[in-house]
Amino acid sequence: MSPESIHRTAETVRASPVDVSADRLKFNGDNTFQRELRRRVEEHFRRSGHKQRDSVRMYLKSSIILATFVASYVLLVFFAATWWQGLLLSAVLGSAVAQIGFNIQHDAGHQAYSEHRWINNWMAMTLDLVGGSSYIWRWKHAHFHHTYVNIDGHDSDISLGVLARIAPLQKRYRHHRWQHFYMWLLYGLTAVSWHLHDDFRDIITGTIGKRRFPRPRGKDLAVFVIGKLVFFTLAFGLPLVFHSIGTVLLYYAVVAMVAGLLLAMVFQLAHAVEEAAFPSPSEPGRIDKPWAIHQLETTVNFARDSRVITWLVGGLNFQIEHHLFPRISHVHYPTIAPVVEATCREYGVPYHTNRSFGAGLASHYRWLRRMGRPDPTPAPLVLKPLPQT
Repeated sequence: MSPESIHRTAETVRASPVDVSADRLKFNGDNTFQRELRRRVEEHFRRSGHKQRDSVRMYLKSSIILATFVASYVLLVFFAATWWQGLLLSAVLGSAVAQIGFNIQHDAGHQAYSEHRWINNWMAMTLDLVGGSSYIWRWKHAHFHHTYVNIDGHDSDISLGVLARIAPLQKRYRHHRWQHFYMWLLYGLTAVSWHLHDDFRDIITGTIGKRRFPRPRGKDLAVFVIGKLVFFTLAFGLPLVFHSIGTVLLYYAVVAMVAGLLLAMVFQLAHAVEEAAFPSPSEPGRIDKPWAIHQLETTVNFARDSRVITWLVGGLNFQIEHHLFPRISHVHYPTIAPVVEATCREYGVPYHTNRSFGAGLASHYRWLRRMGRPDPTPAPLVLKPLPQT
């Protein structure tokens, strides 16, 4: 585990009434590669004179995204006069919601937006504005997923229950043979599930996937409750003053499905693809790889040469760089990627990437199809009778 991850985990555990460290995994091995990689990246920033956080480009980008969100919402609720205007504005609003998640909230939730914690905390709460929970996200994504990528039972992002089989060690059900078809529709319901079910279930049960986490208290609970009230007011309460319930539900569905599909697809292309590994502990509580090597074996980049995609998905097409340096703002990923890749090649460490967004989608499709098929079983051993003497 990286020093930053250990420090953040220790702080959280000390403040938590739940013993979340009881089933933690320990990464083992030589960390020489990680230390050298960190040294080279820090040297890159010293030479360039750029700060790792508090980038002017990031503040400008956030202004554009938030302005798009506000403008599309106001036009949809107060000015849309025809069905096609409503559908178009709903799609734009859904895209803006995804943009907030990819760019603003994601950086802020990782403390990569600013050097000032209060700015990070406020910008992270943009997730509460669009229907999620910044508190639950911090546990589900920043802690469980980033520490234990693609390890079944520890990384809740690959635990979809009976809906889909993502990892080889997960149980296969008969309907999974069609998951490479039906999951694309279910991805569109991702945001709906977050809004109406997942966060409330997690709070009630005190678990995320198979992992326990401390329920929010005090300020965190207030943010959760107020965030949900604000979201439901914006999504349903205010629109119902001016429109029929059918119209409100229709356009909410479009917004949520556009946002959900975009969010799910981008995150799946990083880990649920053919190039990514799905390791399991060699023994209880132990992974026989250093933390940084584990991140590289389980993470895949895509479309690194596309500036448009990089801008739209908040640099999450550079997932390798993000997983190795989650506290560096995503606007710097394209410039540190050559440093990371060159160091990986020098040390003989894997650096996986798909050339385009389409190639990543195709790889995810093939992985879903492979996981939906029955596991190959060895042919039964047939014992031939011994010749009689």
